[in-house]
Amino acid sequence: MSGFKLIPFKSRGAGFEQLITPHLDGLYRQAYRFTGSRHDAEDLVQELLTRLYPKLKELQKVEELRPWLARALHNLFIDTVRSRKRSALGNSDPDSETILDVTLDANPGPAEHLDQQDRTRHINHALDTLSEDHRDLIIMHDVEGYTLPELTVIFEQPLGTLKSRLHRARKKLQQQIKMEPFNNAHRVSG
Repeated sequence: MSGFKLIPFKSRGAGFEQLITPHLDGLYRQAYRFTGSRHDAEDLVQELLTRLYPKLKELQKVEELRPWLARALHNLFIDTVRSRKRSALGNSDPDSETILDVTLDANPGPAEHLDQQDRTRHINHALDTLSEDHRDLIIMHDVEGYTLPELTVIFEQPLGTLKSRLHRARKKLQQQIKMEPFNNAHRVSG
């Protein structure tokens, strides 16, 4: 995450900053995966931090802050999406970035760069075909690296339910990718 940093606050700021700073990169990546846009991700994280700042004492009591923050961000994102759906304008940004931000090699050649873009487009298309719940679960677990026990806190679902949803989501994603015109070297195999 480049350029996204906490600005120190005058009162209570040091405690808040120390508590939140280790989680900023993960929150930003999660927000970016949800929104698909750097600008919207920054806005979402900023809104979360603005809402949490007055609640420093409550935050200090949270035992597992990482999954708690991830759940708070997820809930804020859902609320934002719902409010946009109710709005007449909605969010129709044609220049928004893709859901899956795939890191490219430092110096790829033109062919590798084009191939990587093609794979990224196909994977994003396949992710877009999944339900929001399945897409969020795959992104949080397989891309962001949250453990299933952490996800039970984030999604407030039992472990067995999340395991079965993750399995179904992976199967659906695999089926969608197999339907795409990949060559055999680029297919996800089960």
